Amino acid sequence: MKTIARIATSAGIALIVSLGAMTAPASARTDVSISIGVAPPPPRVEVVPAPRPGYIWAPGHWEWRHDHHVWIGGSWLRARPGYAYHAPEWRQANGRWVYAASRWDRDGDGVPDRHDRHPGNPYRR
Repeated sequence: MKTIARIATSAGIALIVSLGAMTAPASARTDVSISIGVAPPPPRVEVVPAPRPGYIWAPGHWEWRHDHHVWIGGSWLRARPGYAYHAPEWRQANGRWVYAASRWDRDGDGVPDRHDRHPGNPYRR
């Protein structure tokens, strides 16, 4: 009886391990696109605090949540030497409002590095 229990336990463990080996790795890259027909309200006036060494100020912005605009107040972000920070923004395109999330850009062209199409970009398509 003990032998059957051991075999069943070993088979169960082998099954669990093999199922874990078959799972596909999760992708870390996510691109979310928000396009709405409602213009964001004007930006709120924020008092920008005094500079902090090693940090940059990310200004407040409007986000679209649960079918309405929600103000997200400004905050300090740890600086990334060699990168330029681009705050989130709303752009009008084809009669709709499209949200562009904040991003860090190494070469300063305003295009996230993963979307650059030049020879120095290892992620280029």
